[in-house]
Amino acid sequence: MTVARLILEIEIPHAQSIKERRQVVRSLKDRLRNAFNLAIAELDGGELWNRATLGIAVISGSRSYLSGQLQEIDQAANRIAHTLGAEVIDSYAEFLTE
Repeated sequence: MTVARLILEIEIPHAQSIKERRQVVRSLKDRLRNAFNLAIAELDGGELWNRATLGIAVISGSRSYLSGQLQEIDQAANRIAHTLGAEVIDSYAEFLTE
């Protein structure tokens, strides 16, 4: 069994309050969760209104399947963030094999 995680650094330039930040982050999380079978959580404390860090985890028996899925998730996150007025400024993937 292989577990993969994807860390996304999001910039939200238009966010002027924690409420605006939360709205973008919540929408991005919900859309990714609905499109893919994944677990997603906010990893930072939310101190900065215009930045967020999201952690995504997926599990499969096939590492090659997970690699393709992470690419699709990353592309979808970039598209969704763009429609929300945000930008994925960095992403990092890691595979953990049992």
